[in-house]
Amino acid sequence: MKIALLVSYLATWAFIPHLLLLKKRPSATLAWLWAIVFIPFVGALAYFAIGTDRLKRRRLRRRSLFSARSMRERAESGSTDDATSGLLRGLPSRDRQFLQLVSRINSLPVSSAANVRVLRDAHDFYSALESRILRASHHVHLEFYIWNGDETGTKFLRLLEDAARRGVTVRLLLDGVGSHSFTEDLLEGLKAAGGHFSWFQSLDPKRNRFFLNLRNHRKLQIIDGTIAFVGGMNIGREYEGLDAGLGHWRDVQVEAEGGVVSELQDVFADDWYFATEEKISGGSYFPMTRAPTNHLVHVVLGGPDRRNEPISKSIVSLLNEASSRVWIATGYFVPDDVILAALELAASRGVDVRLLISERNDHPGLVVVGRSYYGELLSAGVRIFEYSAGINHAKIMVADEQWAMVGSANLDYRSMRLNFELNLLFHSSERNRELAGILEHDFGLCQEIDAASFARRPFRAKFLEAALRPLSPML
Repeated sequence: MKIALLVSYLATWAFIPHLLLLKKRPSATLAWLWAIVFIPFVGALAYFAIGTDRLKRRRLRRRSLFSARSMRERAESGSTDDATSGLLRGLPSRDRQFLQLVSRINSLPVSSAANVRVLRDAHDFYSALESRILRASHHVHLEFYIWNGDETGTKFLRLLEDAARRGVTVRLLLDGVGSHSFTEDLLEGLKAAGGHFSWFQSLDPKRNRFFLNLRNHRKLQIIDGTIAFVGGMNIGREYEGLDAGLGHWRDVQVEAEGGVVSELQDVFADDWYFATEEKISGGSYFPMTRAPTNHLVHVVLGGPDRRNEPISKSIVSLLNEASSRVWIATGYFVPDDVILAALELAASRGVDVRLLISERNDHPGLVVVGRSYYGELLSAGVRIFEYSAGINHAKIMVADEQWAMVGSANLDYRSMRLNFELNLLFHSSERNRELAGILEHDFGLCQEIDAASFARRPFRAKFLEAALRPLSPML
């Protein structure tokens, strides 16, 4: 028995070469080494389940498979591309150079939108999505992290069934971890009506996938290739504030029309192909828009299939670019060293840096870990507000008077490295003002953290924060 235990213990060390070859950040590598070596069996099992943070997958974006949207045709046909180029030429040189930088970081071109509408809560978003589904004529593509089987989820399933019955192609893509409470028997009506459904599974041994922790956290909805929604909202009664245990739920989604929708359709097509190996192509999915272009928009993609961490680098670049203010709302706050340093440096050079963080959420441990970073941020001049009116789940960033970002990514390790995420970056003084207005209102619903009072918090709170902080890369 002792020999068997010794052999099993030594076998766990076989994970160490794999860990080292992943070339994680040193802090993450050390955290996992600590777990594997000093927590026998459990640490190795945890590493096997959630330790891998990189994934290779085939992507279809901008290949000949998308015949209607090849780069050559887009360059030749395009009022949208011409309009985007015109907007870029009209920018101050610094703003134009910044967009070009973000474009290189994300390996995607700058795009544009005819209209962008900020949807301030679930009531606005659900009403807009319902209206668009009811008017859909060709396809409805929905991608969510969470879809609950409650009355809200059932209502939208009925809408999708009705759309499928009238000949609209419906594709619904859900994450298998986020939507773990959703059962496929709820889809019988949709499937009978001709709708299509798939789990976004990164755990499927039959297809050589073994990564339970690599989740699709994107929230993307596309109607007829002309309308797209992006943001932080899922489908469930809690988003409408109907869960008494959670209370009011703050979240934001944006609705966009114009050329950027084709870029977002590419994102959905890639994700759908990964999940189903079905290729989405053809002009009916990528219609050319002739609507006037008013806003420059950039798609910011993150995921374990992108080694350069484009969302993190885009956020850091925006922090470095700002000269007057950066206001950020995030559902979860567990920053890595790079983002932490960028926040501190921006505040140290006089930028008005504010963080809005939920006082409570569905992962209480993350709140504790997040507070372990408050002291150094407060010392650098960052203002921190804890949202106490309910749950803040919004992911918003405004910088200076012209930049705004909305999407699914939180300021935490998981969003920067592990999850598939999707943000939109806008160059728009109108959207900047609107989102800043939402944040300013929400700051009034918060308790601002006072550095002196925070330093006097109980020892047990300080000790718990210090004990959990080394685990940040694994959360």
